[in-house]
Amino acid sequence: MDPTGVADPGFRRVLLVGTGALSVAFLPFWINWLGNTFPEMEKRVVLTRSARRFVSADAMSALCGREVVTDDWAEAAPGAVPHVELARWPDLVLVHPATMHFLGRYALGLTDTPLLCALQSTSALVGVAPSLPPGAHLSPVVQGHLDTLRDRPGVVVAPTVPAVSASTGELEDGGALPLSELMGLCVGAYARARCAEGEDA
Repeated sequence: MDPTGVADPGFRRVLLVGTGALSVAFLPFWINWLGNTFPEMEKRVVLTRSARRFVSADAMSALCGREVVTDDWAEAAPGAVPHVELARWPDLVLVHPATMHFLGRYALGLTDTPLLCALQSTSALVGVAPSLPPGAHLSPVVQGHLDTLRDRPGVVVAPTVPAVSASTGELEDGGALPLSELMGLCVGAYARARCAEGEDA
Protein backbone atom coordinates (compact mmCIF):
# COMPACT_ATOMS: atom_id res chain seq x y z
CA MET A 1 0.00 0.00 0.00
CA ASP A 2 1.45 3.41 -0.95
CA PRO A 3 0.88 6.83 0.71
CA THR A 4 -1.98 7.64 -1.66
CA GLY A 5 -3.92 4.76 -0.12
CA VAL A 6 -4.04 2.33 -3.07
CA ALA A 7 -1.66 -0.33 -4.34
CA ASP A 8 -2.28 0.56 -8.01
CA PRO A 9 -3.04 4.22 -8.78
CA GLY A 10 -4.25 3.37 -12.28
CA PHE A 11 -1.72 5.62 -14.03
CA ARG A 12 1.20 4.36 -16.10
CA ARG A 13 2.67 7.50 -17.66
CA VAL A 14 2.90 10.73 -15.68
CA LEU A 15 3.98 14.09 -17.06
CA LEU A 16 5.41 16.33 -14.34
CA VAL A 17 5.25 20.06 -14.99
CA GLY A 18 7.24 22.63 -13.05
CA THR A 19 6.49 26.35 -13.34
CA GLY A 20 8.40 29.31 -11.96
CA ALA A 21 7.49 29.28 -8.26
CA LEU A 22 10.37 28.85 -5.81
CA SER A 23 8.98 25.52 -4.58
CA VAL A 24 9.80 24.00 -7.98
CA ALA A 25 13.25 23.52 -6.45
CA PHE A 26 11.77 20.52 -4.59
CA LEU A 27 10.65 18.80 -7.79
CA PRO A 28 13.71 16.47 -7.89
CA PHE A 29 12.67 15.18 -4.46
CA TRP A 30 9.15 14.47 -5.73
CA ILE A 31 10.43 12.72 -8.85
CA ASN A 32 12.49 10.48 -6.59
CA TRP A 33 9.41 9.90 -4.40
CA LEU A 34 7.33 8.88 -7.40
CA GLY A 35 10.06 6.52 -8.58
CA ASN A 36 10.27 4.82 -5.18
CA THR A 37 6.51 4.70 -4.62
CA PHE A 38 5.44 3.71 -8.13
CA PRO A 39 8.51 2.05 -9.71
CA GLU A 40 6.57 0.87 -12.77
CA MET A 41 5.37 4.37 -13.63
CA GLU A 42 7.06 6.15 -16.54
CA LYS A 43 7.89 9.79 -15.91
CA ARG A 44 8.62 12.79 -18.11
CA VAL A 45 9.27 16.39 -17.09
CA VAL A 46 8.37 19.73 -18.64
CA LEU A 47 9.81 22.95 -17.21
CA THR A 48 8.78 26.48 -18.06
CA ARG A 49 11.59 28.92 -18.73
CA SER A 50 11.00 30.61 -15.38
CA ALA A 51 11.18 27.24 -13.59
CA ARG A 52 14.68 26.66 -14.96
CA ARG A 53 15.91 29.56 -12.83
CA PHE A 54 15.29 27.46 -9.72
CA VAL A 55 15.91 23.84 -10.69
CA SER A 56 18.40 21.90 -12.79
CA ALA A 57 17.06 20.23 -15.89
CA ASP A 58 20.07 17.91 -15.86
CA ALA A 59 19.21 16.66 -12.36
CA MET A 60 15.62 15.95 -13.34
CA SER A 61 16.67 14.23 -16.54
CA ALA A 62 18.94 11.92 -14.55
CA LEU A 63 16.15 11.11 -12.10
CA CYS A 64 13.45 10.34 -14.65
CA GLY A 65 15.69 8.88 -17.35
CA ARG A 66 14.28 11.13 -20.06
CA GLU A 67 15.32 14.45 -21.55
CA VAL A 68 13.56 17.38 -19.91
CA VAL A 69 11.33 19.42 -22.21
CA THR A 70 11.46 23.21 -22.04
CA ASP A 71 8.04 24.75 -22.60
CA ASP A 72 9.04 26.97 -25.50
CA TRP A 73 8.25 26.60 -29.19
CA ALA A 74 11.78 27.84 -29.99
CA GLU A 75 13.28 24.81 -28.23
CA ALA A 76 11.50 22.29 -30.48
CA ALA A 77 13.47 20.59 -33.23
CA PRO A 78 12.59 21.53 -36.82
CA GLY A 79 9.45 19.69 -37.89
CA ALA A 80 8.70 18.51 -34.34
CA VAL A 81 5.19 18.70 -32.89
CA PRO A 82 5.85 18.68 -29.11
CA HIS A 83 2.29 19.72 -28.22
CA VAL A 84 0.86 16.60 -29.87
CA GLU A 85 3.32 14.28 -28.11
CA LEU A 86 2.79 15.98 -24.75
CA ALA A 87 -0.99 15.68 -25.16
CA ARG A 88 -1.02 12.01 -26.19
CA TRP A 89 1.77 10.47 -24.10
CA PRO A 90 0.57 10.82 -20.48
CA ASP A 91 -2.45 9.46 -18.70
CA LEU A 92 -1.76 11.85 -15.82
CA VAL A 93 -0.32 15.37 -15.77
CA LEU A 94 0.80 16.89 -12.46
CA VAL A 95 1.49 20.64 -12.50
CA HIS A 96 3.49 21.22 -9.33
CA PRO A 97 3.84 24.04 -8.54
CA ALA A 98 1.46 26.10 -10.69
CA THR A 99 2.10 29.85 -10.56
CA MET A 100 -0.62 32.47 -10.67
CA HIS A 101 0.51 33.39 -14.19
CA PHE A 102 0.28 29.79 -15.38
CA LEU A 103 -3.15 29.31 -13.77
CA GLY A 104 -4.52 32.38 -15.53
CA ARG A 105 -3.24 31.33 -18.94
CA TYR A 106 -4.49 27.77 -18.50
CA ALA A 107 -7.92 28.91 -17.34
CA LEU A 108 -8.25 31.32 -20.27
CA GLY A 109 -7.48 28.57 -22.77
CA LEU A 110 -4.28 30.14 -24.11
CA THR A 111 -2.11 27.96 -26.33
CA ASP A 112 1.01 30.06 -26.72
CA THR A 113 3.41 27.33 -25.52
CA PRO A 114 3.66 23.61 -26.35
CA LEU A 115 2.49 22.60 -22.87
CA LEU A 116 -0.55 24.89 -22.79
CA CYS A 117 -1.53 23.71 -26.24
CA ALA A 118 -1.20 20.11 -25.06
CA LEU A 119 -3.23 20.70 -21.90
CA GLN A 120 -6.13 22.12 -23.91
CA SER A 121 -6.31 18.96 -26.03
CA THR A 122 -5.17 16.08 -23.81
CA SER A 123 -7.47 13.32 -22.57
CA ALA A 124 -5.20 12.78 -19.56
CA LEU A 125 -6.31 13.73 -16.07
CA VAL A 126 -4.60 16.99 -15.04
CA GLY A 127 -3.76 17.72 -11.41
CA VAL A 128 -2.83 21.30 -10.51
CA ALA A 129 -1.23 22.50 -7.27
CA PRO A 130 -1.45 26.33 -7.13
CA SER A 131 1.41 28.28 -5.59
CA LEU A 132 0.29 31.84 -4.95
CA PRO A 133 2.07 34.98 -3.72
CA PRO A 134 0.92 36.57 -0.44
CA GLY A 135 -2.62 37.90 -0.66
CA ALA A 136 -3.34 36.45 -4.11
CA HIS A 137 -5.87 33.98 -2.72
CA LEU A 138 -8.10 37.00 -1.92
CA SER A 139 -8.14 38.22 -5.52
CA PRO A 140 -11.50 37.70 -7.26
CA VAL A 141 -9.63 37.34 -10.57
CA VAL A 142 -7.46 34.52 -9.20
CA GLN A 143 -10.46 32.86 -7.58
CA GLY A 144 -12.31 33.14 -10.88
CA HIS A 145 -9.51 31.35 -12.71
CA LEU A 146 -9.40 28.63 -10.04
CA ASP A 147 -13.18 28.19 -10.22
CA THR A 148 -12.96 27.88 -14.01
CA LEU A 149 -10.40 25.11 -13.69
CA ARG A 150 -12.33 23.33 -10.93
CA ASP A 151 -15.38 23.23 -13.20
CA ARG A 152 -13.40 21.87 -16.14
CA PRO A 153 -13.83 18.11 -16.72
CA GLY A 154 -10.63 16.14 -16.23
CA VAL A 155 -8.93 18.78 -14.06
CA VAL A 156 -8.23 18.42 -10.33
CA VAL A 157 -7.30 21.65 -8.51
CA ALA A 158 -5.63 21.15 -5.15
CA PRO A 159 -6.23 23.54 -2.26
CA THR A 160 -3.37 25.75 -1.20
CA VAL A 161 -1.72 25.28 2.19
CA PRO A 162 -0.11 27.69 4.68
CA ALA A 163 3.58 28.17 3.93
CA VAL A 164 6.33 30.55 4.99
CA SER A 165 6.72 33.17 2.27
CA ALA A 166 10.27 33.62 0.98
CA SER A 167 9.56 37.34 0.47
CA THR A 168 7.82 38.23 3.74
CA GLY A 169 9.14 35.54 6.07
CA GLU A 170 5.60 35.12 7.39
CA LEU A 171 3.19 32.20 7.28
CA GLU A 172 0.89 32.89 4.34
CA ASP A 173 -1.94 31.00 2.66
CA GLY A 174 -0.86 30.07 -0.86
CA GLY A 175 1.69 27.27 -0.66
CA ALA A 176 1.50 24.33 -3.05
CA LEU A 177 0.00 21.14 -1.62
CA PRO A 178 2.67 18.40 -1.41
CA LEU A 179 2.85 16.39 -4.61
CA SER A 180 2.08 13.18 -2.72
CA GLU A 181 -1.26 14.67 -1.65
CA LEU A 182 -1.96 16.01 -5.15
CA MET A 183 -1.36 12.49 -6.41
CA GLY A 184 -3.85 11.19 -3.85
CA LEU A 185 -6.48 13.66 -5.06
CA CYS A 186 -5.95 12.52 -8.64
CA VAL A 187 -6.16 8.85 -7.68
CA GLY A 188 -9.47 9.58 -5.95
CA ALA A 189 -10.82 11.47 -8.97
CA TYR A 190 -9.76 8.63 -11.27
CA ALA A 191 -11.46 6.04 -9.06
CA ARG A 192 -14.69 8.05 -8.93
CA ALA A 193 -14.68 8.44 -12.71
CA ARG A 194 -14.19 4.69 -13.19
CA CYS A 195 -17.01 3.98 -10.74
CA ALA A 196 -19.32 6.36 -12.60
CA GLU A 197 -18.45 4.68 -15.90
CA GLY A 198 -19.33 1.31 -14.38
CA GLU A 199 -22.68 2.60 -13.19
CA ASP A 200 -23.49 3.98 -16.64
CA ALA A 201 -22.52 0.74 -18.42
